[in-house]
Amino acid sequence: MIRSERLRRGASSLMYAVCVTFALSIIIILAFITAYLVSIGFSSLTTEFFTEIPTGDINNPGGMKHAILGTLTLLGMASVVGIPLGVLVGVYLSEYAADRWLPGPVRFIADVLAGVPSIVVGILGYELIVVPMGRFSGYAGAFALAFIMIPIVARTTEEMLRLVPHSYREASMGLGATKSQTILRVILPSATGSIVTGVMLAMARIAGETAPLLFTALGSRLMPDDAGQPFPSLTVQIYTYAVGPYEAQRKLAWAGMLVLIAILFLLNLLIRFLTSRSIRRA
Repeated sequence: MIRSERLRRGASSLMYAVCVTFALSIIIILAFITAYLVSIGFSSLTTEFFTEIPTGDINNPGGMKHAILGTLTLLGMASVVGIPLGVLVGVYLSEYAADRWLPGPVRFIADVLAGVPSIVVGILGYELIVVPMGRFSGYAGAFALAFIMIPIVARTTEEMLRLVPHSYREASMGLGATKSQTILRVILPSATGSIVTGVMLAMARIAGETAPLLFTALGSRLMPDDAGQPFPSLTVQIYTYAVGPYEAQRKLAWAGMLVLIAILFLLNLLIRFLTSRSIRRA
């Protein structure tokens, strides 16, 4: 009996040590990558990086103001389409799916779309939007990003709404509210924090996408003033500079990577903040 207890404790201690070792390894790798990125990219983070657009001079390439604003604009445009559609699909799957044949296929398709490689989305966007329009555009890029965003928001919304206690629905219906009133005034407000967290996760996902934008928005060295024309983005600008032969542009690409990581880091911090608030309220 004593020997068996010692073996169990030994196995438990061993597995704990293995878990701690791998966790520390991940942290060390992440810290190394971050330090390496900062050491190379931080030196190129000047005022001109945030205030100027590309000059065309290979020795003095200018900045990435246009690309930063373009990425933020694309995120906003994609969210205008992706968030309402994703939330509505999630509400349907959670609240209107009883005894119907459609929800099962919708869930399956949403799960498949959430795992589709982004380059496939880019090619589809090119064939379905760019070719009929006859040109690359910011609209095409935004729709490609929204296409990636919708299944993530939909499945997250469904799961979060399912966590709302069924007694809330029964109490609201018992007081004479309709189903739509119950959803709008009881169910959605109860899950708002969790839904917002899912939305922010989807935004963090699309903020780092490059392949869909290469096939749809293409990129531009101009300010993002016309979404009907080729549109700048930070990821595409980084790619263009990183694969180029000019050292000054490659250094600027490292600075762009650092800024992109900072944007994703801030989005994840916001996710953590919203998550902690929703947990405390629960």
